Amino acid sequence: MKPFDIFYWQPPQWNAPHPCVVVSHPDRAGRKDPVEVVMCSTQRATRKPEAHEILLDQADGLDWPTLCKCDVIYAVPRPDLKQRKGEVTGARQRQLVRTVIAAHAWAEVL
Repeated sequence: MKPFDIFYWQPPQWNAPHPCVVVSHPDRAGRKDPVEVVMCSTQRATRKPEAHEILLDQADGLDWPTLCKCDVIYAVPRPDLKQRKGEVTGARQRQLVRTVIAAHAWAEVL
């Protein structure tokens, strides 16, 4: 497992697994528990992403254009991540990181 891998995870009380993107440091993603992820929707995107979202699609391994919500980071037990779907493309990796930083207003302290 490595940063920007896309897996399925079913959060507690959610009715179905959702795609999620691993955003942990490579050392944590590779061998530690838990790992950090941002969640994506399960439905086909029918609107443009909001400021705290990016759009992932088939190039990233998903079945259709999907909104990825970058304003919440979840800590997930490694065994709960199931079925690897793909990997966020290089250009979208930068976009995802920028969006996570902006969604948390972290740039203001850099």
